[in-house]
Amino acid sequence: MKIVFLGDSLTNGSYGGDWVTLVHRALPQHEIINAGVGGDTVVNLRARLETVLDQHQPDVVFVMVGGNDAVSYAMPDTRSYYRSAKKIPDGVVSPELFRTTYRDLLTALLLAHVQPFVGLAPTEYSRTLIEVKRRYNQIAREEAEALNIPICDLEADFTPEHPIEREPVTLAFIQEIGRRQASGWRDFAAARDQWGYTYTFDGMHLMPDAAPLFAERIAAFLQQYL
Repeated sequence: MKIVFLGDSLTNGSYGGDWVTLVHRALPQHEIINAGVGGDTVVNLRARLETVLDQHQPDVVFVMVGGNDAVSYAMPDTRSYYRSAKKIPDGVVSPELFRTTYRDLLTALLLAHVQPFVGLAPTEYSRTLIEVKRRYNQIAREEAEALNIPICDLEADFTPEHPIEREPVTLAFIQEIGRRQASGWRDFAAARDQWGYTYTFDGMHLMPDAAPLFAERIAAFLQQYL
């Protein structure tokens, strides 16, 4: 089967741990395509869905999104980025917009006779963002369950029991990601230790040694259905 992983930077894996490549190694009988794009929201996934389907003709699409959506809603200083770079009206994906767009995305996959799967991604950035991300994951769960689409719940496995307190995500934080990627920065351990994170180095992006944990859970999930 041909499986497309559709998501944001957590799926893309070029900034931190790359779990999609490890899923491919675990499922060598399937063709795996990484269609993650850094900074994407569900609105961006929906906008490029037809292009992805036309280009790859997949049998399965594993959708995992919501981190940027939650950031745009909870952290107003980031909205200029989502408005200019991601073409999101007003720079924010509200819970209501997330719900309607997520439903439309899943419905479009079903109408295209492509099997969707839904991943619920965690975050450990801060207590505030964890709470907002949980709300968006719950919306994704409700929309998937309404359409009888299987769900891989990574939030339950990875959300820390005792979240840290940290200042809101800012535009400067997003710009720093771009600078680090451009420079080839890889000092992940020092960044993780600065804040006391566990599976991420900045609260959002995977440590390389955490990617196998994600891959193991996702590969096991897929094997139940493929």
